[in-house]
Amino acid sequence: MDIAIALSLAFLLLLAAVQQGIFILYPLMVSLGLLTAVYRHRGMPWSQLLRLMGQGIKQSTGVISILLLIGMVVASWLIAGTVPTLVYYGIKMLHPRWFLLGAFGLTGGISVLLGTSFGAAGTIGLALMIVARGAGVDEAWAAGAIMAGAYVGDRCSPLSSSAHLVAAVTTTDIYQNLRHMVVTSWGALLVSSLIYGGVSWWHPVPLADRSLLQTIPAEFSIQPLTLLPAAVVVGLTLMRWPVKRTLFISLACGIAIALTLQARSVPTVISTLLLGLHLPEASGLKTLFQGGGLWGMAKVCSVVVVSTAFSGLLSGGGAFQSLGQRLSNWPGQRGLFGGTIVASILTSAFGCSQTLAILLTHKIMQPIYQTADASAEQLAVDMENSAVVIAPLIPWNIASFGPASILLMDGTFIPYALYLYILPLWNWGWRSPLPQPCPKQP
Repeated sequence: MDIAIALSLAFLLLLAAVQQGIFILYPLMVSLGLLTAVYRHRGMPWSQLLRLMGQGIKQSTGVISILLLIGMVVASWLIAGTVPTLVYYGIKMLHPRWFLLGAFGLTGGISVLLGTSFGAAGTIGLALMIVARGAGVDEAWAAGAIMAGAYVGDRCSPLSSSAHLVAAVTTTDIYQNLRHMVVTSWGALLVSSLIYGGVSWWHPVPLADRSLLQTIPAEFSIQPLTLLPAAVVVGLTLMRWPVKRTLFISLACGIAIALTLQARSVPTVISTLLLGLHLPEASGLKTLFQGGGLWGMAKVCSVVVVSTAFSGLLSGGGAFQSLGQRLSNWPGQRGLFGGTIVASILTSAFGCSQTLAILLTHKIMQPIYQTADASAEQLAVDMENSAVVIAPLIPWNIASFGPASILLMDGTFIPYALYLYILPLWNWGWRSPLPQPCPKQP
């Protein structure tokens, strides 16, 4: 009963924080304190509490350095004009007859390159919403297509923090996981594209407002060479270069382009890499191109550390045993994935963040997958096909609330974010175990 009360209070705190726009770290720390107090009241010694939290945090240590590096890479892409160039060419490619399909595809492509749903929503997504509102497109459909596209890359990009977190907690190879994620998502991508294409075809829009095509070149030098940092990531990822080496090369390219083509000063570039891009107040692109940087990703890392400590304490204290026992009774491959979906829904609703949903789902399902002789790679891709995309379907989860707020939308987009729920349903309906994993690359 005491754990149930503590978890209920934690849920209310997290929910209130999301609704009030409070940084999720603070309610997470209070929740960790509440759970610690409960276990202390039960007589658990401090040494055991610290050991359980340390075991949880240990899962995140390998991914922290990569996340910090990703923060600087994203900042370098912004100041180098890489992201503005992607948005500029993307808007030019839009066709009135295929607006929703184009919104889904463009946002998906940008999210794969950036590896972040927030970044995709805040750049090409916001630009597309501005165009949609000016053209009279149904806002729920437009926001749904954009949100669905934003989580294509959040799930399967080599720059995605969630993809690296899943690989870290399951101790699997990121590139092997990415290959499996592509294979298991083609059906959902096809079905979603057909629906968005059909709706677009029957409801074309005039796309009268293209003012961004004049505003962006006024602030940034737009030319194909500014796409080099993104091309480096795509090319070296396909060649399966080590992630850190790939990111460092892309970062170097971004810095070089910022200093030369964009004519930014050295202090400005250094400040952007550390604190993120912040354009002048008078800039018409200030709300469109901002963020990134070491400090912004450090905040994300702090949430990851506290979340892993929280999940380690929950797992070690036996809070998941009852739920795990119920889910373990579901037979077969569909039962295994069905249990992962149920766990993902509960952890996304309770955790109020995608990070906590990933960590808690892993803690609940790992023993069940081991009992079923399923591989760690199977668990990793199943989590990507459930927890990662289900979190944005929970209106109060920060994975939903955050990007939707950027688009000036509420939860009305959820029924139209087709890919986010077609993907789990597709993988549940056409369920087959993964082939035996290949050896990890040295």
